Amino acid sequence: MSVDDRQLVDTIRFLSVDMVEAAKSGHPGLPLGAAPMAMVLWDRYLRHSPKNPKWANRDRFVLSAGHGSALLYSLLHLTGYDLTLDDLRQFRQFGSRTPGHPEYGHTPGVESTTGPLGQGFANAVGMAIAEHYLASRYNRPGFDLIDHWTYALVSDGDLMEGITSEAASFAGSMRVGKLLLLYDNNHISLEGPTSFSFTEDVLARFTSYGWGVQRVEDGNDLGAIDAAIRTARSHPDRPQFISVRTHIGYGSPRQDTREAHGEPLGPEGTRATKAKLGWPLEPPFLVPEEARDHFRQAIERGAGWEADWARLHAAYRAQFPELAAELDASLNGELPADWASSLPTFPAGGSMATRDAGATTLNALAQKVPTLVGGAADLSPSTKTTLVGLGDFSYGASSGRNLHFGVREHAMSAMMNGMFLHGGVRPFGSTFLIFSDYARPAIRLAALMQIAPVFVFTHDSIGVGEDGPTHEPIEQLAGLRSIPGLTVLRPADANETAAAWSVALRRTGPTALVFTRQKLPMLPGEPGRVRAGVERGGYVLSPEAASPISAVLIGTGSEVQLCLGAQTALKAEGISTRVVSLPSCEMFDLQPPEYRDAVLPPGVPRVVVEAGSTGGWYRYTGAQGTVVGIDRFGASGAGDVVMARLGFTVERVVAAARSVIRPA
Repeated sequence: MSVDDRQLVDTIRFLSVDMVEAAKSGHPGLPLGAAPMAMVLWDRYLRHSPKNPKWANRDRFVLSAGHGSALLYSLLHLTGYDLTLDDLRQFRQFGSRTPGHPEYGHTPGVESTTGPLGQGFANAVGMAIAEHYLASRYNRPGFDLIDHWTYALVSDGDLMEGITSEAASFAGSMRVGKLLLLYDNNHISLEGPTSFSFTEDVLARFTSYGWGVQRVEDGNDLGAIDAAIRTARSHPDRPQFISVRTHIGYGSPRQDTREAHGEPLGPEGTRATKAKLGWPLEPPFLVPEEARDHFRQAIERGAGWEADWARLHAAYRAQFPELAAELDASLNGELPADWASSLPTFPAGGSMATRDAGATTLNALAQKVPTLVGGAADLSPSTKTTLVGLGDFSYGASSGRNLHFGVREHAMSAMMNGMFLHGGVRPFGSTFLIFSDYARPAIRLAALMQIAPVFVFTHDSIGVGEDGPTHEPIEQLAGLRSIPGLTVLRPADANETAAAWSVALRRTGPTALVFTRQKLPMLPGEPGRVRAGVERGGYVLSPEAASPISAVLIGTGSEVQLCLGAQTALKAEGISTRVVSLPSCEMFDLQPPEYRDAVLPPGVPRVVVEAGSTGGWYRYTGAQGTVVGIDRFGASGAGDVVMARLGFTVERVVAAARSVIRPA
């Protein structure tokens, strides 16, 4: 049976409309307007394998405008992914495979969780970065094993978000190629015409960033869309941007109005739209047989591309066995067998800032883990995250492992997410802890997706000192710990730091490593025991001198030293206390109850000491205990002076312990 392009486009449109109508909730406007460009891309250019959504060399497609999820689900169903019409009928229902916004790991073929606008844009940049790095490291003449494009569909709202400017500027500066963004330029946002607040010359903006730009004047002109994509693909040496003038809610009574954005068309509106575009009024969820047959050719095409790639991979493995083994392990998310042997051990008696210990550990690991790639938001001299001697990532030098993200904390974090989502690389990025606030939306999405980039935060307390309260984190630790699925580690010395990096590389979810600017003395005890304690989130660092225990002193990071000092002072008074280092609440809470009770004996008063806000700690201390923390902003001055003046002294910890110890 023959099929024309208009029927293919309208099949996508009305599957999407029927999903929204069945749910009585959703966003029909984008699918109605953007279906033509989506059809051209998916039917003529996208190299993917619907029966193997994780094929390593597939093109990536990110729906940054995640509110238009019905469009993506229609494309996935039509091209043969494991997504049925019944799944589409359950759009936006509790427990369905078609949630209101695309969710990575939940729906086959969804490359990233999107919806918070701008995140998908930056994710796509990160995916293209990963493609460049892996291609540069592993491809050989005649063996382009990693060779694909990253595409994204973005909206006016995406382009208004600051993260998009950050990511676009970075991509243009680095000339990140094989990256193509389709802009659904429909002139409407939720409140009304974009002219209310968004009048800039978008193409001039992207030209200034260094992107290749084109304009398609009619979003229904399939030939013009095809030609623009073809032209963009002929320039793989820089990112490409195509503005397609579309009409939100195309063909509906609500076309070109804000109501088309996020409201169902309603029964009458749906009938009117189908009638205007010549689509059968019944049944809903109609997929004409000839359209289905055409779209399902993607299965055979994908299997062919995948088979060709498998043959190329086999020949590559025969000629480059070591590289092939390394690449396969990287794509499978596996660490080299001997990676842990590189973890350093730091001798007793010295002192070192945990940011410096982090640098030593990171560089040792980088020698063993070739896909450990990352950098800083223009702060690597301070965060100590430079991979020494391993080159800078840039145009023409994509094998460099140091990424200079610039002062772009938000985009850095979202690009890290995209790099991890691509597969094959283990991204890290760093900034000061105070600026985790700028990165938080992307960190939250990493936790939601349960992917494992490593966020490195230094300058972790009022111990920063002279930079003053603008740069001294107070509530940031509590904020990060409140994100479900994020593991926060605040090590107390160099050996705990090495252990924290070891944990981060083995995590299946995201990790925040929180390090000091100031030097800290090495903890007492054998480094192996310290490392084992960190692996469990918390451990008895310094046992009580005698029974019964009068109090447990719990510290994290630099404040563990205050607990040790207080223990010594209290011992001189005949008061027996235990010191517990608790670098990760999340990991400690996952331990069996008997272990947690062994570390924190029930019924024994507890004092928590941390240079951060106190609120989250009372679940550990209960009504009997107390927290030595800070619930005000900091001050400018020498770090040790600020710490002392704001109450982080051995004397204050001793007083706090006395206050909770019950009379004999």
